[in-house]
Amino acid sequence: MSTKKLLILPGDGIGPEVMREVARVAAWLGRRRGITFDISEDLVGGTSLAEYGVPIREEVIQKAREADAVLFGSVGDPKWAHVGFDKRPEIAILKLRQELGLFANLRPAKVFDALVDASTLKPDVVKGLDIMIVRETVGGIYFGEPRGIETLPDGQRRGINTEVYTTHEIERVARVAFDLARKRQNSVCSVEKCNVMESGLLWKEVVTDLHAREYADVTLSHMLADNCAMQLVRNPRQFDVIVTGNLFGDLLSDLASMLTGSLGMLPSATLGAVHSDGRRPALYEPIHGSAPDIAGRGIANPIAQILSFAMLLRYSFGMQAESDMIENAVAAMLGTGLRTADIMSEGMARVGTDVMGDAIVRELDKLQG
Repeated sequence: MSTKKLLILPGDGIGPEVMREVARVAAWLGRRRGITFDISEDLVGGTSLAEYGVPIREEVIQKAREADAVLFGSVGDPKWAHVGFDKRPEIAILKLRQELGLFANLRPAKVFDALVDASTLKPDVVKGLDIMIVRETVGGIYFGEPRGIETLPDGQRRGINTEVYTTHEIERVARVAFDLARKRQNSVCSVEKCNVMESGLLWKEVVTDLHAREYADVTLSHMLADNCAMQLVRNPRQFDVIVTGNLFGDLLSDLASMLTGSLGMLPSATLGAVHSDGRRPALYEPIHGSAPDIAGRGIANPIAQILSFAMLLRYSFGMQAESDMIENAVAAMLGTGLRTADIMSEGMARVGTDVMGDAIVRELDKLQG
């Protein structure tokens, strides 16, 4: 097997700290499984702003195009609040999604048995929870035109953002959701606001038509976004795969993440279209932010970043066994009672970032035998 090219972009805040723990897992794969990667690293976000004056350079985007997968940390820091909108650290991730055509964001919300009590919901509501939210990421209101801020004749200012979706954009992300469902519980819930938004009505019609043509074997349901938010809190285990647009996906996936107890636990993948040579651009990142308030203190939870690497192995490199091993090692480690501050509970042992990474590698050793 040819060596896979992996671009690592640690970013800001706790990004470099949690990414170091991924490096230890990658080193373990080389040491114990004979799997190595062609790894390069570069700057994005605030670190790139400080060094180059832009949140991401064209050279980095080109590296991402040439890589088999990109592992992203996090970006953002209040010290950059004064820069223009187009220079914000967060522009780095938006540009990567646009330039690489990464249109389908996969955000799992899974509750580990050892963390059932970490959720603010009752254990009997979240135990066994395993949802996959598929969010469209390069269309909708975040990218639609016209957009901007204008001054009206009477001196008032008006902000404009436009919700826009085409048949093609809806179909391609829905296909990702249906294909995932076939490997899970074979159920998709499509979420929009067709009662008040024409774009939502088109979304529902396109998903319904695609289902009838190509995925009649998958159970399809439809739900309004506000009802979906309520149902995620009321009875989250009714869902298998949820597919929705950019704005609602942003909101609902963050809501779902807190069912698990902490943003520090959850990974994500963002996929593009499969190219003619079989390659599929993809970027993997934890859903938590850069957390500048705890950066450098060695207390950040590295699990979301490590699980993002596990998703990378599964979806980009076809390494199902290794992905399973990492996920099982995380579950086993949590069973020992070790906790970072964000998932700490009474009777558990509070540890820092590096100790958590150590413990996961030890569990990998046990699994390898």
